[in-house]
Amino acid sequence: MTIEIRKHLPGEAMEPFLSFPNQLYRGDAGWTPPLKTEIRKSLSPKHNPFFKHADVMFFTAWSGDRMVGRCSAQVCHEHLKKHDDRTGFFGCFDVVDSKEVATALLDAAKEWVASKGMTRLRGPFSLGVNEEIGVMIEGFDAPSMMLTPYHRPYLSGLLHSAGFEKVKEIISWRYQCGNLPARAQKAYDLTVKLPEVRIRRINKSRLDEEMAVVRSVFNDAWRDNWGYVPWTDAEFAKAVEEFRFILDPRLALIAEIDGEPVGIAICIPNLNEVIRDFDGRLGPVNLLKLLWRIKVRSPNSAKLPLMGMRKAVQKKRRYAGLATAMCVGISHGLDEMGIDWVELGWTLEDNHPVNAVITRMGAIPFKRHRIVEAAITG
Repeated sequence: MTIEIRKHLPGEAMEPFLSFPNQLYRGDAGWTPPLKTEIRKSLSPKHNPFFKHADVMFFTAWSGDRMVGRCSAQVCHEHLKKHDDRTGFFGCFDVVDSKEVATALLDAAKEWVASKGMTRLRGPFSLGVNEEIGVMIEGFDAPSMMLTPYHRPYLSGLLHSAGFEKVKEIISWRYQCGNLPARAQKAYDLTVKLPEVRIRRINKSRLDEEMAVVRSVFNDAWRDNWGYVPWTDAEFAKAVEEFRFILDPRLALIAEIDGEPVGIAICIPNLNEVIRDFDGRLGPVNLLKLLWRIKVRSPNSAKLPLMGMRKAVQKKRRYAGLATAMCVGISHGLDEMGIDWVELGWTLEDNHPVNAVITRMGAIPFKRHRIVEAAITG
């Protein structure tokens, strides 16, 4: 087939770009149509602070009058400031099962990031490392979860056939509530008995201050992780506003040692479960359903996207059980809310200390995503 690639500047009218994934994945067990208003904001320079420190271009692929794929290309200056590796990124990568279409889109992304001085293309990142990342390679029929990208099985093969190779794999874990292992509870009991240790719930009446603590601990805990890019002030402010609506103190913990914050664990209700029947639309009726399902009925599932311990604490044997104790604290909150299961992650496949804590909780891997990259030649 003849493929036409079209460019779209951020902020332009991009309805086909926004709608394409729902057309492609409609009816798949692992797919929930995201709210169009939220996706539009996430890809808009007016609403997403990622654009303040990144150059972005969007591409769509067409066969005649039929759209057959989409892709973004981005150069993140915060990443370059941290890593200085001349790496650009691609994301929003959704295509029909066609090597020709996939290669044409990826070539367009390569050409664009190369024009910005990049020598390597990595992804998929939609749009930054602190948003949705990776192409799904396991867990296609697992329940849909917010902040976890969904793709069909052929997509990773298209990336590899276009010359991209694996860089990292990330794991999402499933924890079944009510099955807390005895050794995890023991770690909790021993840790909370330490006189200097306190594990407390976030105070929502002081959410701005509490989220500043979360940011500080997160940036310290993750600073040496592969691909890490710190939150900017604007990204942090946006996160605070997003958490304000859905955060429940029973699922948001801060660990302190002698009054100093050293650990965080943030779990949030799974909005994908709540909006699954909305078909991406949030009118007045669906808005009332959303509020009722979050505030009154509560979803059966949740996501734990943020957890970390300050580096100094990670090295102290006395606090070896603190991370597990925080997971147990979250588990107690989940039981209190009547939530059935949780997706934990993502975690890097080779982050053995963190994965050991999760395994100790009795969680099992059930989704896996791959990050790939290719050198830009010519």
